[in-house]
Amino acid sequence: MNRLADRPRFETALLGFFALTGLVMAVIGLYGVTSFLATQRTMEIGVRMALGATRADILRLIAREGMHLMVLGGLLGLVAALGVTQVLKSFLFGIGPHDPMAFIGVVLLLVLVALAATLIPARVAMNVEPVVALRYE
Repeated sequence: MNRLADRPRFETALLGFFALTGLVMAVIGLYGVTSFLATQRTMEIGVRMALGATRADILRLIAREGMHLMVLGGLLGLVAALGVTQVLKSFLFGIGPHDPMAFIGVVLLLVLVALAATLIPARVAMNVEPVVALRYE
């Protein structure tokens, strides 16, 4: 058993666990906010659909709001990541602290996850019946 590799392996696994936990919390938060905003706009969605908006228009409307949140969070996250790279430098093996492929890979992963978290409430909102939505509250 190699004792020299145990500590870095444990630290990397711990860091990965916290990163995954943070990702799950971010997805739940984005889903909750997008779902809340879509619910708050139920009457507006009903009016739009009654005036001729298609389901695709409603999907774009709700998805656009979620994507705005994702872009804002992504930009803040990139700035924070660039600031923290020197602290995490000891955890990096085989790549530099400012490796562009690592940043691009993480951004693409986060965009896909955020898109999934946003599309679920958007699909629910697009299936709202106009008559039911107009009677809402």
